[in-house]
Amino acid sequence: MERAETSQHAPAWGITLMVLSVTVFTVMSAFIKAADRVPAGEAMFFRAVFTLPVIIVWLVLRGELVTGIRTKNMRSHAVRGVAGSVAMGLGFAGLKYLPLPEVTAIRFVTPVVMLVLAAVLLGERLRLVRISAVAVGLIGVLIIVWPRLSTGAGTSEAFGAMIVLGSACLAALAQVFVKSMVGRESTAAIVFYFALTASVLSLFTLPFGWVWPTSQEAALLIGAGVVGGLGQILLTSSYRFAEAGVLAPFTYVSMLWSIIIGYVWFLEIPTRQMLLGAGLIIMAGVIIVYRERQLGTQKTARRKVEAKGIQ
Repeated sequence: MERAETSQHAPAWGITLMVLSVTVFTVMSAFIKAADRVPAGEAMFFRAVFTLPVIIVWLVLRGELVTGIRTKNMRSHAVRGVAGSVAMGLGFAGLKYLPLPEVTAIRFVTPVVMLVLAAVLLGERLRLVRISAVAVGLIGVLIIVWPRLSTGAGTSEAFGAMIVLGSACLAALAQVFVKSMVGRESTAAIVFYFALTASVLSLFTLPFGWVWPTSQEAALLIGAGVVGGLGQILLTSSYRFAEAGVLAPFTYVSMLWSIIIGYVWFLEIPTRQMLLGAGLIIMAGVIIVYRERQLGTQKTARRKVEAKGIQ
């Protein structure tokens, strides 16, 4: 009987994998944005399909081509796949309406939404600190999207802000399922079934008008699939070496990369309002991380006391 991959305590390695993953994901988003003539559903197809060879090569190198994608819980993969696929499609669509740094900033609300989902789906308590973090994060999102929703903004910008926010919420749901599967399912299985689900679901967007990509667009889309697959492997693997609370602050590296890439490649300059909102969302994330680490330390201390009492 095959065994799921076990977790190891190696925070430095987990942090390294997380930083690499958010870096390649930012590059992937830039590739998709550069191919903005291609519909979001078609971009999702390329992103998902060309992830599969990356996974297969990775499994061959590990000698796990058959055992690596075996699963005991297809239902979790299916739910995670649907939520993640829709989140991906909405995120790609949002890149056509908003600057890359702004899309990245709105996506930072994902950890905040995860707190709410954990309370609703997993029964976790929302104490004062967590509620405060959620409130700060939502204020940050409101500051970012408000100019897009004001009467002076175009309807396309408002639409872009809403679909990116929807993408962040669905990404939070997908991450809740990923977190629940890590330790029971292999990294390869988690990434493989997501790519497979996204590939199939993307085909339902065919009637909405796919286009024949130019050679440059095809190269960008294929590149997005390859680096996206690599990013997924790095991201999922990072949770095996360090706790989510330790890794969460390093996801904000993507803000730096998106500002640099947005300025150099797309001549996008972030506004002060966007940076203020992003700062508040990051602050909310830091509050969450700090509180979770406090709770983890307290639980560990209680277990040690209980263990001594038993001896």
